[in-house]
Amino acid sequence: MSQDSEYTPPRVWTWEKASGGHFSSINRPIAGPTHDEELPVGKHPFQLYSMATPNGVKATVMFEELLELGHKDAEYDAWLIRIGEGDQFGSGFVAVNPNSKIPALVDHSTPEPTRVFESGSILLYLAEKFDAFLPKAHAARTETLNWLFWQMGSAPFLGGGFGHFYTYAPIKIEYAIDRYTMEAKRQLDVLNRRLAETRYLGGDEYTIADMAAWPWYGQVVLNRVYEAGEFLQVQEYEHVIRWAKEIDARPAVQRGRMVNRNFGEPHEQLHERHDASDFETRTQDKLGEQQ
Repeated sequence: MSQDSEYTPPRVWTWEKASGGHFSSINRPIAGPTHDEELPVGKHPFQLYSMATPNGVKATVMFEELLELGHKDAEYDAWLIRIGEGDQFGSGFVAVNPNSKIPALVDHSTPEPTRVFESGSILLYLAEKFDAFLPKAHAARTETLNWLFWQMGSAPFLGGGFGHFYTYAPIKIEYAIDRYTMEAKRQLDVLNRRLAETRYLGGDEYTIADMAAWPWYGQVVLNRVYEAGEFLQVQEYEHVIRWAKEIDARPAVQRGRMVNRNFGEPHEQLHERHDASDFETRTQDKLGEQQ
């Protein structure tokens, strides 16, 4: 057992020391901005403020899929929010998302700018606005939303639970890793059983439910998130792997995964996205030329 096995919670918890670990510099028990910083605004109707974490990838994949379908009004500017440096606590970002989490979106095509936060809300907002990737039939629409909201409720156990204690926690706690590994594998089994029955989560049609789940579960079984494929024995989930590979091959998904990415292989990074040509000439290269 860990050195915390004899820890007794105090009667009243107080924030007296940093939590330690990978995100200790940005963790705090209060909300609101830490500094004044306005958000940039580009030329397109949609302004996305994000980073290519699994939650951020949901939004950029959706935009790229809409553009792939020919929805020219879905053009967007994607600005990098460096969450490790606390950009999400700037006053401008907090005004868009009081919860200080990426992604956050502002739609300037409405009479007054509309803020949209929470990745599931962004997917649903764009699906309804462009009448795309959300079935019209009552049963199919409901099934899609079932899986969308399943993902929103389940992923915190995969990310903040398993991912945190397995990868980022400064102390490896056996109880926590066992608890969240069990839950991560249970969730993968839920998906595997569903995808044994249907091509996509909502049924035969690729929808926002898949766009929500793939950046988390798809990339876990492709061993891109937490590098835990062997630990989780992801080969057991053959139907999830089939689904993950099929979605991974989509050109819009490949582009969406690059946007607001400032880590990993350089050829997979696109720090900012303001035009389709940015995928050929990286925004970071353009910015470097201007400096």
